[in-house]
Amino acid sequence: MHHQGSPVGEQTGGARVAAESLGIKGPRGWATRGMSFDAEPGSLVAVEGPSGSGRTCLLLALTGRMKITEGSAAIGDVGLPKQMSAVRRVSALAHVPGVTDLDPALTVGEHVRERALLHRRFGDSLRGLLRPRGERAAEARLRVDTALTAAGLDLETLPKGPRTAVRDLERLEALRLSVALALVARPRLLGVDDTDLKLSDGERDEAWALLRSIAEAGTTVVAVCSEAPEGAVKVSTRQSTRQETPQGTHQSEDKEKADALAETGRA
Repeated sequence: MHHQGSPVGEQTGGARVAAESLGIKGPRGWATRGMSFDAEPGSLVAVEGPSGSGRTCLLLALTGRMKITEGSAAIGDVGLPKQMSAVRRVSALAHVPGVTDLDPALTVGEHVRERALLHRRFGDSLRGLLRPRGERAAEARLRVDTALTAAGLDLETLPKGPRTAVRDLERLEALRLSVALALVARPRLLGVDDTDLKLSDGERDEAWALLRSIAEAGTTVVAVCSEAPEGAVKVSTRQSTRQETPQGTHQSEDKEKADALAETGRA
């Protein structure tokens, strides 16, 4: 589904994403090291590599959720590692296990309403908070509708409409919901984890078409995957330097993701 020209991209504008000799070290060693690339605003960046190669750590670092150990990165005109909080304000995450998990007991409509309410309470500027309540509510509804459209998720086509429980969603529908929730904040940079995990070939094509359409509409997208699609800016973690055994590698990334979750919570 193609949504070129979505207001999400028009109103925010994507951020240039660049890294220079970027390295992330966790409690068990280097998660990834020597990462250098430069992606223009509105790019689709595919972080490709096997599970445990530091893909998610790189994604969390580029969105300001994990501290860079060496090297540097720039998200638009904001620099890492010094300006992590500023990067968090212009970025959003979707589909990251342990960080953006959907609640399987809640309905799709409940997730959407909760995100809209959170944005109304905490996402607006001081000037925005001073606007009449009805005006803020209408703006929140517009944000939600725009995000759902950009994510290609029509609630009325779900088995029980907005009352469909998250646990009853197909994998691709759950990905679309997570992306839509992230887009409510109209980020300049959208980070998506495990993009192609357990998807069929057809579903994988749909997922990449979705993310490509969001990028074409203006929002820069960084997506973790096992295999990058054609036309994406490819960033490979396959050559990332690690000293652990394969089992230790997975344990290390899990620990680093847990640390990032704690850091995100504090933020």
